Amino acid sequence: MSDVQHAIAARVARHLKPGQVVNLGIGIPTLVADHLPDRGSVFFQTENGMLGVGPTPAPEDVNPNLIHAGKLPVSETPGASYFASSASFGMIRGGRVEVAVLGALQIDATGRIANWALPGRPVLGVGGAMDLLVGARTVIVATTHTAKDGAPKIVPECAFPLTADRTVDLVVTEAATFAVEDGGLVLTELAAGTTLDWVRAHTTAPFRIRETVR
Repeated sequence: MSDVQHAIAARVARHLKPGQVVNLGIGIPTLVADHLPDRGSVFFQTENGMLGVGPTPAPEDVNPNLIHAGKLPVSETPGASYFASSASFGMIRGGRVEVAVLGALQIDATGRIANWALPGRPVLGVGGAMDLLVGARTVIVATTHTAKDGAPKIVPECAFPLTADRTVDLVVTEAATFAVEDGGLVLTELAAGTTLDWVRAHTTAPFRIRETVR
């Protein structure tokens, strides 16, 4: 993972509160566990059946039996528990997961996301993202501000299939943070070294600006 991706994960970690049960999606979200100052303060859950996911282990500490939903190694925190994937999805669908952190291919002007399919590329299905969008109490998106080709990811309408109709609550990139309020995007924070002009130039969706950002 790149420095930019780690920077995004660190920015997301600041929005988590002690005691929360948090599911980390595949990609950048999995890095969030590496950026908590108090590793025991948040309980990370993964849909393949674990509560108490810890940070990425050092190569010499990898346990092949401990993996997250993206099949990459994780560590465990004291008191970690294990259960069937069906029980994990029961937690998600039953509203027991307080926060879900998901990646995104695109975010539209109302805060809906597309994060599971690209036209012309084979996919196995939407996975747990749809369940998390519907079941988690709060959803945070962790994504780069632009795609690899430089195209904006925060757009008026998603060109890719939507993951669910529910809107997310927060969008965090390496450059900015947007809250979703009253059916639209509100810029609430600029990252250090980022200008408002840069964000405007690389965001095609309309957004309002919180007074404290000006």
